[in-house]
Amino acid sequence: MRIFFMVVGAFAAVFGASGCTQELQNKVSRSIQNWTGTDGVLDVISDGKVMYRFIKIDKISTAQATGDRETARPYRYGYGVLDVNQNFAQDENERKIYFEFSDYSTSYVFYENPGIVSR
Repeated sequence: MRIFFMVVGAFAAVFGASGCTQELQNKVSRSIQNWTGTDGVLDVISDGKVMYRFIKIDKISTAQATGDRETARPYRYGYGVLDVNQNFAQDENERKIYFEFSDYSTSYVFYENPGIVSR
């Protein structure tokens, strides 16, 4: 009987989520990502060199237009630790900050932290 209620609950959650707005689905997805502990890295590149590295990023979002929720703006944003010495680890003087970058003019690579710590 317990399994029956678990299956019914799972179906209710799936059907309930399908009726939600895209914004609510994104919030639910983000909470799941936070819970699973994603650890993204964003490298901002110029002239073949990494200029900025952000670590411990859980998600990069695309900005939406204010009046028209269906239209994406040409930039992305998120929160991450600015890795000043680019060693893939948060040091004492490095903290989590908000960042934005342009889809059109910024060369970047976003990837999962490989767990490399170089000294």
